[in-house]
Amino acid sequence: MVKENGDVQLSYRLLLAVDIQGYSRRDTREQLRAQRLLTEALDGAARGVGLDRAGWDKQVGGDGELATLPEGVDPATVAGDFVILLDGALREANRDAGRFRLRVRLSLHHGTLTAGPFGPAGDAPIVVQRLLDAAPLRRVLADDADRDLAYVVSDSLFDDVVRTGFCALPPRGFRAVRVAAKGAVFRGHILTGRAAAEDAGEEPGEDAGGPGSRSARVLDFPALALG
Repeated sequence: MVKENGDVQLSYRLLLAVDIQGYSRRDTREQLRAQRLLTEALDGAARGVGLDRAGWDKQVGGDGELATLPEGVDPATVAGDFVILLDGALREANRDAGRFRLRVRLSLHHGTLTAGPFGPAGDAPIVVQRLLDAAPLRRVLADDADRDLAYVVSDSLFDDVVRTGFCALPPRGFRAVRVAAKGAVFRGHILTGRAAAEDAGEEPGEDAGGPGSRSARVLDFPALALG
């Protein structure tokens, strides 16, 4: 959906925000290593579902990025298969983690925005960033030292995409969360288990069905306190 108001074009797009947990505690060399590993993990996960991150409109910070995905991208594939592959890529990167493991928070939302001189403007970028910074999402990593990825989707994306059954991660694997920030309330759904390929020995991108056909399961863990 595109509306025009003078010279301003309003678009309805899928947004992804990602952040490295504990980035400021690393020295400069470790920060660069974390940036490189995260870039490789995101690139690999995107390729695994037939996407090219070179075509994403990215607003980059030292410890993460806010990306606006191109029109026509299947949100169910990003909300499910991409996340599963990213979780696997992070686990692989952390096999030789050294002093610091790469632990990441990820949020997804779809909504309206418009391009601006300092990045996208509108409600959608605000929602995805508030969910990314939410204390309940941070606690997912704080409360589980073995976990590499904390993942949240907005309330509207959960209803429109995850609930449909086309997403590789089932709705029962998520828990609703309500976040108050900057005088507003934001609602989302946090993945309370871990995203995992059905066959632990399967390599990303080798599923005979191709992107979008990967089966997945959510590993059950004790309920997290997300209030």
